[in-house]
Amino acid sequence: MPFYRRIRNLREDKDLTQVQMGKILSCSQRVYSNYERGDIDIPTQILIKLADFHKVSVDYLLNRTDNPDMNN
Repeated sequence: MPFYRRIRNLREDKDLTQVQMGKILSCSQRVYSNYERGDIDIPTQILIKLADFHKVSVDYLLNRTDNPDMNN
């Protein structure tokens, strides 16, 4: 699932490791790595945490829009 590339790019833009993101999301590095590779679906609550952390919309993370801004 190539659309998960955005979560990797956002993480790398903040100079964070997968281990650090795992701690932020309360999961292991391996699980987070699986999210980035698209090997497993990202649970809704994790998608929301990722969107909030990176200050982007869930639609942006899911590649449904190229606009990262959240609608308020």
